Amino acid sequence: MKKSAFLVAALLATAAVSSAQAQDGIRLGFRAGANYSNLAGNIQNESTYNNKVGFLGGVMLNVPVTSDGFFSVQPEVLYSQKGFENKPTEYSRTLPLLGTRTEKREGKVNYNYLDVPVLLKINAGGFVAEAGPQYSYLLSSNNETQTTVTANGKSETSSAQNKNDVSGLNRNELGYVAGVGYQAENGLSLNLRYNGALSDFVKSDNSTYFNGDLKNARHSAFQLSLGYLIPSK
Repeated sequence: MKKSAFLVAALLATAAVSSAQAQDGIRLGFRAGANYSNLAGNIQNESTYNNKVGFLGGVMLNVPVTSDGFFSVQPEVLYSQKGFENKPTEYSRTLPLLGTRTEKREGKVNYNYLDVPVLLKINAGGFVAEAGPQYSYLLSSNNETQTTVTANGKSETSSAQNKNDVSGLNRNELGYVAGVGYQAENGLSLNLRYNGALSDFVKSDNSTYFNGDLKNARHSAFQLSLGYLIPSK
């Protein structure tokens, strides 16, 4: 937690230094779009976890480093829905004393994050390339999974218990963002980004979450969004 806070503070300090060098060009802006998210890492029964679509939106501050706007620093604060959708595919599990049984999961799982990327941005005549680190904080989750278990010819369906419980998850996450886009002279932009995590989102001592399938899982998302930077005075 202390390392995460230190990193965020250092990045914001960098942006502040840059702003002192180019006060007149600072621009406030807004961003909204969609995540196409899933999981990365060492995932058990990986084929049963599908991509899902979620919302992202928030504010940004563009701070020019060069007077022509070619290079700038752009911190953002975004609400971001990540997660996955269960693929309704049956798979087998062998349990001590209970033998082999088949399971099928349906429904989606949302993880609602506050993302704070700090991007280094190059604008070459409207064509944009950007990349930088990101700190994320898990605000809440919603597990809508329904599991159907079949054993000895009998099937039973149950819903996830404690749908909003995040006690077994790591709420702080470090990651990275990289992408390209186009920005018009009026400040309107279209951006395609990849957003990846560097740390697992399930706590290392939590071996029961999704039967341990996600113990070494990380968030992964492609993002398509529209942005608008308000013209500076």
